[in-house]
Amino acid sequence: MHSITLQPHKKIYFASDFHLGAPDSQSSKLREITLTKWLDSIKHDAQTIFLVGDLFDFWFEYKHVVPKGFLRFLGKIVELQTLGVEFIFFTGNHDLWMFDYFEKELGIKTYREATHFQISQKDFLIGHGDGLGPGDHSYKFLKKIFTSKICQFLFRWLHPDIGMWFGNAWSMDRKTNQRLVAASDFKTKEQEWLYQYSKEVEQSEHHDYYVFGHRHLALDIEINQKSRYINLGEWFISGKNTFADFDGNQLILREFKA
Repeated sequence: MHSITLQPHKKIYFASDFHLGAPDSQSSKLREITLTKWLDSIKHDAQTIFLVGDLFDFWFEYKHVVPKGFLRFLGKIVELQTLGVEFIFFTGNHDLWMFDYFEKELGIKTYREATHFQISQKDFLIGHGDGLGPGDHSYKFLKKIFTSKICQFLFRWLHPDIGMWFGNAWSMDRKTNQRLVAASDFKTKEQEWLYQYSKEVEQSEHHDYYVFGHRHLALDIEINQKSRYINLGEWFISGKNTFADFDGNQLILREFKA
């Protein structure tokens, strides 16, 4: 368990699923500008910002090469760090090949699995959410392949121009239909697999908040009188630009309007 003591008049922020790079450079640049405006708007009271996966639509780190672009976003992170803001990053299914770049270049701790944090006496389980809960067996199989050291080693031997072209093409093709139906994908909480996962974990270990991304749906669902499942939504299709903040007492979902 990791502990964070919230300072007076400060907040903890959570956001996910920016998918920078998709579907094209122009729209990605506009979204990146919106993200920098959001970071500017919260820098006065942000103590820690959790970036909960799929920041990039595709990311692969070669030994001496990383994807170009995203300088406005990365530069804004550095600016907030100089003000004392801490960033914590969780890999998602689109940027799971983030290795040590964030940690070495930006000093951002990177997590690959759902992790327990205690923040001002409240217990959080935080993660991107991919591969958790019932169903989605095809992706769970693919994730085992993608996280295989052998597969990562072989992919690294592709020239970066080829590797990035292939990764971006695969990422967009697989997600096209999913993105179009994401806003209407929620039916009932019993069919929401991250709610089911949270409910199952809660039976053996209490958390006040279960915070995930991945689903592209902004959700706040009660598990019991003391626990809630929060999904952070997305910044890509809906235009709602949802995030959450925690002031030591309440975790609240919000929308950013630039």
